[in-house]
Amino acid sequence: MNQATVINPLDRLGLTLFFAATLHMALILGVGFDFNPSRPRMAERTLEVMVVHNPRKPKEPEEADFLAQTSQEGGGDQEEIVRPKTQPAPAPQPASPPAPVPAAAAKPKPKPPAPKPKKTIAAKKSPKKRPAKKTMLPVEQKLGSRPAAARAAVKKKKRITAAQLLASTNMEVKRLSAELDKKTKRYAKRPRRKAINASTKEYKYANYLDGWRRKVERIGNLNYPDEAKRRKLYGNLILHVAVRADGSVERIRVLRSSGHKLLDDAAVRIVKLAAPFAPFSAEIREETDILDITRTWRFLSSNRLDWNN
Repeated sequence: MNQATVINPLDRLGLTLFFAATLHMALILGVGFDFNPSRPRMAERTLEVMVVHNPRKPKEPEEADFLAQTSQEGGGDQEEIVRPKTQPAPAPQPASPPAPVPAAAAKPKPKPPAPKPKKTIAAKKSPKKRPAKKTMLPVEQKLGSRPAAARAAVKKKKRITAAQLLASTNMEVKRLSAELDKKTKRYAKRPRRKAINASTKEYKYANYLDGWRRKVERIGNLNYPDEAKRRKLYGNLILHVAVRADGSVERIRVLRSSGHKLLDDAAVRIVKLAAPFAPFSAEIREETDILDITRTWRFLSSNRLDWNN
């Protein structure tokens, strides 16, 4: 029977070193390294600045041939005066697009900025200003652009003198006087009227009214309406009668009715039957053209016409 193999510490150490060396060799030979350059940066925006030499205190020439930003004095090899010319600066070429970004990149590719032309400052002659067209301005603007003497003259012309104001006032007074005269004449042509009634005390009018009343009362009783007698109608009414200077009747109006149209119409008919009346006396003609007579008529139950004296 064979005895069991005994492993001493030296054998264990040797076996451990062997496995460790084998593992390190596998790692060194199995794993490789590679170097990739960094990603190119995006094209940066650039700003071009052009510096122009501007002397602090340039010496101004006595006679300038052209207008420029600054005073320049120099020579030349041409006899004739030629306006200096500058060639326009060429437009910058747009920047080349950057290298394509891998699909794994999260940010989108920005668009390159549009090229801007360079601003150049050249000694150029300023263009001649065209004369402005004349436009019609209001009177206030024209006065403002004129000197003080001209404005004073214009204002003086516009002022109204005292003589002009007086003449205008006189014309207005004449016009009003003529209009008033026309109204007066028109009013004078209207007939002169005089209102009389039972209360009139002036003799010349009271005398004429009494003669007028007696005639109307007599004609009224002679022509009393038969229908009123048969129907036994009676009542009072107020009648207005306008008499002209020759005794004719201008108009007749019933101012207050008796309540019976038959009696009202009978009073109007009686006045028409009694007309014409006596002409006016000379004294009345001097003052009056028409007499307005207002009286109360009474149709009594006794079939008589009476007056309210």
